[in-house]
Amino acid sequence: MKLYYAPHTCSLSPLIVLEELGLAHQLVKVDNQTKRTADGCDFRAINPKGYVAALELDNGEVLTEGPAIIQYLADLKPEMQLAPPVGSWPRVRLQETLNFITSEIHAGVAPLFNKELPEAAATIFRERLFRRMATLEDTLQAQPFLQGTAFTVADAYLYTVLGWFSFFAIGLERWPAVAAYEKRLAARPSVQAARRAHV
Repeated sequence: MKLYYAPHTCSLSPLIVLEELGLAHQLVKVDNQTKRTADGCDFRAINPKGYVAALELDNGEVLTEGPAIIQYLADLKPEMQLAPPVGSWPRVRLQETLNFITSEIHAGVAPLFNKELPEAAATIFRERLFRRMATLEDTLQAQPFLQGTAFTVADAYLYTVLGWFSFFAIGLERWPAVAAYEKRLAARPSVQAARRAHV
C-alpha cells in the first residue's frame, strides 16, 4: 500500500492507524502547492480531488477521504479492534463520531487557515468551533477515548485535527479533559512513529 501524504494535514490519521495495525506501507510525499509527488508524478492523476490523504492499494485501487481510509484499514485487521464490526450498533456510533469530527471539528478549523479571512468571520468560526469542542470535553470527562475505554480510528482522526489548534494560538487547556486526552494519545508509540515519518 502507498499512503500519499503532506505534513500538517489529515493524512496523519491513516498513518497512525497503519502504525497501530503494523501494516506494511510506503509513504509518498505530496507538495500541496504544486500537486506533485516527491517522485515527480502529478498527484491529480492519482487523486483528481487534488488533496491528501489517498491510499493506493496493491491492486491499483485508490481510496480517498480520511474517515473512509481509516475504517478500511481497521477492517483489514479486525482482531485489533480499532473499529467495531461492520453492521453492528457500535460501528454506527463510530461512524457518527467520525462524521462529527469531519463536519464540526475538521471543517470548523479549516477556514482559519485562510489568511484573507476577515477577523469578524474568524471570530464566528472560532465561537462555533468552541461550542463543538464543549461537546468533546463532556465526552472525554466521562471516558478516556471517544468510543469508551479503547482507542479507535476516531481517536487517530481527532488527535490529528487537534494538532492544528496551535497554528491559531488556540490552547487546548481551555478544555482540560481534551488536553489530557491529547497528551495521552501523543504518548502512544504509533502516534510517535507516525509523527516522526509525517514530515
